[in-house]
Amino acid sequence: MFEYFPENYPWSLGVVATLNSGGLIDEVDRACRPIREAATRGEDAGTPDFLRAWTALTDQLVGQAEEAEKEGHRRTAGQLYARATNYLAQAERLQSASAEGRLDSYRRVLELQQKAFDLKDPGLGRVEIPYEGTTLPAYFSAAGENAPVMIMWNGLDSTKEHMYASGHWAELAARGISCLMVDCPGSGEALRVQGLTARVDTEAWASACVDYLETRDDVDRTRIGLVGWSLGGYYAPRAAAFEKRLALVVAWGANHDWGAVQRRRLEREGERPVPHYWEHVLWVWGHEHLDEFISFADRIHLDGVVGEITVPFLICHGERDRQIPLDYAHRSYEQAVHSPDRKLRVFTAAEGASEHIGLDHLGHVSTFIADWVSDVFASTR
Repeated sequence: MFEYFPENYPWSLGVVATLNSGGLIDEVDRACRPIREAATRGEDAGTPDFLRAWTALTDQLVGQAEEAEKEGHRRTAGQLYARATNYLAQAERLQSASAEGRLDSYRRVLELQQKAFDLKDPGLGRVEIPYEGTTLPAYFSAAGENAPVMIMWNGLDSTKEHMYASGHWAELAARGISCLMVDCPGSGEALRVQGLTARVDTEAWASACVDYLETRDDVDRTRIGLVGWSLGGYYAPRAAAFEKRLALVVAWGANHDWGAVQRRRLEREGERPVPHYWEHVLWVWGHEHLDEFISFADRIHLDGVVGEITVPFLICHGERDRQIPLDYAHRSYEQAVHSPDRKLRVFTAAEGASEHIGLDHLGHVSTFIADWVSDVFASTR
């Protein structure tokens, strides 16, 4: 993996994720050069510096976008707003949960994202999914009438804006598949703005998403699938095991036993995805005390669960994933004995995409998943 900050894995992961989601290397380099020294102070200490540097880049692009918009260059403005959103969303992701101004930064992300939609991707828009007396915020990409659809879920620290920036929705659209990008409880806007925290029984979110999709006239109700990346590699298989209206499921990173990963992280085994890690985890799951959370997290696993999956099941994992052991991918595959079409795809260092969820070569994983999904949906038409 390209590591701009060799001594700082979470920061480097953020950089490579940005570059593989539409960021431009010159812009990213100009934002990162002033904070090289800050990166050496540890993953936590310099995150305010990271936010300031990347916010300055965001401000520059927004200024350019506003000028382009005044001159009637709508697509150029939309592209600038989209990159500005990408940069600010990534910088916000690395901040402490209690950092002053974090919510303001995220609200700005939402505003910039909407401007990008309006000017660059007007066919993609915001929707609200009814969920237990409130709603789950999401973006919907419509691929046509009576189209199959993929529900896309986050992991521990990403947002629906990262899903948009990844371009996976566009790969699906090119294959005639719509995409519902959802901020689940514990992620993105659902967590930051609404205070909705994660839960073990993710089938509750899946049912809400399917219920919503079944109200749309442009969706083929018999071909609704689910993909989750990172911690979504637990969320999605768990949901598919119990929400039987789903037609297929993809684990984009095999998070088979996330609870065990937390115990290893207490011992500093493996890498952590974000700075201020334990504060972030407690925020996501709505816990106050680490010892209580660690005991609770023992429930977050797929043993005895993936055996209940009865639809096609794809597992993608990088052989050099420094966060989640490759063994978990094999465990999910071996236990999914009732899936009629289970497939394990391990991405190697020789081809790329061997890091966590393939962030080092994100498009390689994205297109593989899109092709597999397209083939499965075609076989069930």
